Amino acid sequence: MNIFKDFKEFLSIKGAWYLLVGLFLYGIGTGILAPMNAVYMSEGIGLSKVQIASIFSVSVLMNMVITIMVGFISDKMKRKKPLPLFALVLCMFGLVLYMRADTYIEALIGMIIAIAPSGLIMGQFFAMARNHFMKLAPAIFEIAQIWLRAMMSVGFFVGLLLGANLFLIASFKGILLGNLAGYFLLFVLLLLYKEYDPIDVESNVSKGEAFSFIMLFALLLLGCADSLRGLYLQLVVVDLFEKPQIMSYLWSVQAVFELLFMTFAGYWAMKFGSKRVILLSSFFALVTYTVYSTSPPLFVFFLVQPLYSFYVSVLYGVVMGYVQRMFHTKIGFGSSMYVFLFQMASLAGYALPFLVEGYSPRIFIIPSMLVGVGILLMGGLALKNRQKPLTLSA
Repeated sequence: MNIFKDFKEFLSIKGAWYLLVGLFLYGIGTGILAPMNAVYMSEGIGLSKVQIASIFSVSVLMNMVITIMVGFISDKMKRKKPLPLFALVLCMFGLVLYMRADTYIEALIGMIIAIAPSGLIMGQFFAMARNHFMKLAPAIFEIAQIWLRAMMSVGFFVGLLLGANLFLIASFKGILLGNLAGYFLLFVLLLLYKEYDPIDVESNVSKGEAFSFIMLFALLLLGCADSLRGLYLQLVVVDLFEKPQIMSYLWSVQAVFELLFMTFAGYWAMKFGSKRVILLSSFFALVTYTVYSTSPPLFVFFLVQPLYSFYVSVLYGVVMGYVQRMFHTKIGFGSSMYVFLFQMASLAGYALPFLVEGYSPRIFIIPSMLVGVGILLMGGLALKNRQKPLTLSA
């Protein structure tokens, strides 16, 4: 296991730079908007908590339907590139409508068009990337895909910094324009990218994971917790400290450590097993959510970010490969299933906080419970699998 040797080989893969820069641009676009989106709806448009959650929920529900439907048919398509290209056009059109929204209905329509097709971008992008790396670098394609996801985090980090400064310079409109520019540049780059033919099942070097509904459900719970944090942490922080730009800086700290941990998490997953690394990261998330729920001072929010960064690096790096390997003979469907799983998690995560009034830090008791149940499920499954050989030998 030689990280530097593998990374040098990764950078030398023909066409890899198109994928790297593409996800970097996608990360910038999402990073600019993500920390401020709910705040924009609340303060820029004047929507209520119920209206904000309903817009996110309807948009994600539509996204789920489109993503899984396309996932079923994408493996029958020789070329997947037209799917994210078409999705990008719709997303940009939706953002234009969203920028002009003054009412709940206008924001809802704009957000649906901007969000609903976006699952095709990441899902099919990684399906193309998996084919690309399995064809040109079969020895390192698993870690290569994680590095590709790490580049998205680099873009996200840059987007966070840009978003904070755009907000200070041009308020919410500057943030939305920055998000639109990121999507447009990704569209141009995808036009230039040469897609490789899918890998035949017989020549597939990927080792499959046993299908486990329990593991998928546990991952769904972990995703629910993260999506709840993604939407409501920004609102809680603004409510506590009354400075919207703090969220961009807070997420920047997370992104910096996320870049560091994603590589190590990928190698540890290959050495010790994905499920063990996922379980370890879940304990870190549990500690973070528990701290959030105690209404700590601002510096404590920053202190616990490295713990959460490890969790996120596993959730969006290691877990992606794990779910894909469950469906390793159907790369397009496996990638779409991963996106679909976390879309479903987002839908549940947006709705659960209605159990808590307002934007109280007590909201984070809910993700603590979700992660706790996920840990119990994964731990129970590990014990059950460990006892199987003993039962057979007896």
